[in-house]
Amino acid sequence: MGPSGCGKSTLLRCITGLEQPKTGSILLDGQEIQAIPTKDRNIGFVFQNYALFPTMSVFDNVAFGLKIKKMKSEEINEKVFKILNLVNMTEHADKNVQLLSGGQKQRVALARSLVTEPKVLLLDEPLSALDARIRKQLQQDIRKIQQELKMTMIFVTHDQEEAMRISDRIFVLEAGRVSQVSTPEVLYQKPDNAFVAEFIGNYNKFDWLELAAYTDHFSGNGNRFVYYLRPELIQLETIEKAIKIPVTLEETINLGNIQRYVFHSDTGKKIIVDRLNNEYLQLSGDNLYINQEDIIQIPLAYSS
Repeated sequence: MGPSGCGKSTLLRCITGLEQPKTGSILLDGQEIQAIPTKDRNIGFVFQNYALFPTMSVFDNVAFGLKIKKMKSEEINEKVFKILNLVNMTEHADKNVQLLSGGQKQRVALARSLVTEPKVLLLDEPLSALDARIRKQLQQDIRKIQQELKMTMIFVTHDQEEAMRISDRIFVLEAGRVSQVSTPEVLYQKPDNAFVAEFIGNYNKFDWLELAAYTDHFSGNGNRFVYYLRPELIQLETIEKAIKIPVTLEETINLGNIQRYVFHSDTGKKIIVDRLNNEYLQLSGDNLYINQEDIIQIPLAYSS
């Protein structure tokens, strides 16, 4: 995962052999694969634009790789219908792919890549062109398929919510380098640097003086650090050793299931607080409270 231009798609193309890395090695099951031709690497690839054969039926698109391997027709039929059932496309087997919706075309592209039983499946932003409802459904389906087949999948996306929803582990890329690798939970709660803290989720960002000004027992490490706090962790009622910040409510924003409250402190600092829509926001006076244990500290050397 990472922003546009950080090298996500280039990395996949190097793994498949469509591009050659200038330095370093690519290992698959412990074996270097740079010298192995693309067709012999046994790696599946799902593209954003489907890359289906437009004159063929759903069945023939999925069966194409098996026919190249000269499998018997009975075995091809069995494998194709098994995988079409897995992606919920069995009833469309005889349709021309041009008659399908975008979501259905991506299911066919996924089936075509899975049917050859690759060692690893690469997906290059496969859902980015789909509408939100279809995208979320396919995210769930891909996650379910991965768990059922126990297949390694490398899923490229710039969408943090998509990555958090479907991944066991996330590689965060920044300008061609891996910024952090961990589980979705750790990336959100304990980012290694400012780039990860700001790329994943929403945040409030403070310097040392902004927090120390409101308490005489701030446990931060001074001006050598920058401090982050997730909007849902800001407290509305006083707690022990809390940092109390006088605020004024400026704006309320409805984000669907989230209600966002925008405050300004007495020094003009913008602070956002998120609550589920079914939670009632009741300020205890005109203050917000920060539990120091919820603050993420990032050394300035790793800050933007």
